[in-house]
Amino acid sequence: MALEHCKQPKLQLVQVLSGHRGRVWNVSWHPGGNILASCGEDKTIRLWGTEGGPEGKWVVKTSLTDGHERTIREVAWSPCGNYLASASFDATTAIWDKKSGTWECNATLEGHENEIKSVSWAKSGQLLATCSRDKTVWVWEIAEEDEYECAAVVNAHVQDVKKVVWHPTDEILVSASYDNSIKMFRNDPADDDWSCIATLTSHTSTVWSIAFDRTGTRLASVSDDGTLKIWRVYLPGNGEGIGLPDDIDPRWKCVCTIVGLHSRSIYDVAWCHQTDLIATACGDDVVRIFQECPDSDPHQPSFNLVASSSGVNGHHQDVNAVAWHPTIPGLLASASDDGDVKLWKFLEGEL
Repeated sequence: MALEHCKQPKLQLVQVLSGHRGRVWNVSWHPGGNILASCGEDKTIRLWGTEGGPEGKWVVKTSLTDGHERTIREVAWSPCGNYLASASFDATTAIWDKKSGTWECNATLEGHENEIKSVSWAKSGQLLATCSRDKTVWVWEIAEEDEYECAAVVNAHVQDVKKVVWHPTDEILVSASYDNSIKMFRNDPADDDWSCIATLTSHTSTVWSIAFDRTGTRLASVSDDGTLKIWRVYLPGNGEGIGLPDDIDPRWKCVCTIVGLHSRSIYDVAWCHQTDLIATACGDDVVRIFQECPDSDPHQPSFNLVASSSGVNGHHQDVNAVAWHPTIPGLLASASDDGDVKLWKFLEGEL
């Protein structure tokens, strides 16, 4: 599809990827950008690729159907791109690879008591995190090939844990929960235990999703309370007077709250590491794009809503997930209860 010339920034529909039966819960780009994984209510993972080169039409290349007995809630690629993890309401996490020539499930991680809501790989590729309705966060170590060992079970939240993500450069794990809080964990080498180093509280309802910026110094969070919040890290001894003089761990402060622009729960957030654009997925069926103002104060940043998917091309049920393409600036995938995955291109406005 040819991209239109535009004066105002806009979110242009590139393609609709249909095929899932029932709601689509999540989408995840392969690190190389050549595969898009989607998963959903139909217990199936679909791997999409292009026909006729990088600019070609996206089509289903493979469907993975034998890994889970219930809804697949989330999929995540390993940093090397050789493994795909899938988290399911059947309380298992499956690890898929293509060593045999075709994608197969070669490991199943068990231990959670009920639905797994999220799965995430650390940057090193040696650690994997999962979280569940059972209120726990599990950290898994990759011991040997296809061998995954539980390194820790973290019981820090008092409710369902909705999301886990790793810091982009450090081995810091972050979780978001139905208990309205965000927590950060780090492994303490002294006792080889994962301990909570920060609790971020400002949301007044379930925190559905979190995403770091490219530097890992800021975090975006979205909630059932209809707000998008931006958090900033302040290191010990910072000149802004945040925290206490004897702090060992960094302090995270909410420096911006975007309120009134989403009419229902916000289910996902993605912070593009190329363009710094922020995308949100909302229960009002709309994908929204936010851009930081050029003269924004880093300690009190301001963001503008610059584009949205509302209109005839938009989803017609809840948007559950958004994901920026890792190498093509402005290319975004979204997943919805309407059963579709949609690809969008953010087009910059012209003066």
